[in-house]
Amino acid sequence: MRRLLTILLMLGACSIAQAQKGTPANMVHVKGGTFVPLYGSNNQSVSVQDFIMDKYPVTNAQFEAFVAEYPKWKKSEVKALFADAGYLKHWSSDLGVGTNADKLKNSPVINVSWFAAKAYCECQGKRLPTVNEWEFAALASETKKDASSEPSFYQRSLDWYSQPNPKYLPPVQNAFKNYYGLYGMIGLVWEWTSDFNSALIVGESRQNASLDRQLFCGAGSTGASDVKNYVAFMRYAFRSSLKANYTVANLGFRCVQDVPAKTTAQK
Repeated sequence: MRRLLTILLMLGACSIAQAQKGTPANMVHVKGGTFVPLYGSNNQSVSVQDFIMDKYPVTNAQFEAFVAEYPKWKKSEVKALFADAGYLKHWSSDLGVGTNADKLKNSPVINVSWFAAKAYCECQGKRLPTVNEWEFAALASETKKDASSEPSFYQRSLDWYSQPNPKYLPPVQNAFKNYYGLYGMIGLVWEWTSDFNSALIVGESRQNASLDRQLFCGAGSTGASDVKNYVAFMRYAFRSSLKANYTVANLGFRCVQDVPAKTTAQK
């Protein structure tokens, strides 16, 4: 009970801040539609409603301002329940990256847990995107909303995935910009989603006798809608390897908002 209370207090700490903040700048409208996710029910298309998404992943400078306002998320204060030992390990102190600030202040923040990312978004009056929202927006190339049929579009992701992490991530403004005006959906960092742990989960292997225990590793493609989409396999597999308190040196996040009903009706 005490642990549950701690979680509720931590995750609900920004309810007042949400009410006080308006719609942030540097967001773009993503018009909804349908697409076939890599994993779904009988390879059926799913609908994605209109949403508003941050142009850029959250930067170190933005996250510094957040932890200054909400000290519970300082790396010396955060509880292990909410972040593992790697939390903000690239920062030299509780309140920033230190001597490398000139190189990293506008780069995406990394080494943040799902709990921390979720709290940040909620304190801005936003939320983390769903897997479907993120994947839908990430289908866009520079000129097309849906570039899923273009081999060169997937090759861009493969080229990035094959490279080691640079010592200093580039500023978010220097990243690939897609059709919607979103920067860095490809080629910058992996990104948290609200339902990251829903991917590939079909049951509990020790209890669910209906599971085919041969479905592991490459056999996971059995239920996929497009076995050629290797970059999506990598994203889904990566998400499925995470726990909410994990931190990773190339995993960041960005936030979204729902489109007000009135705005949607006018479009």
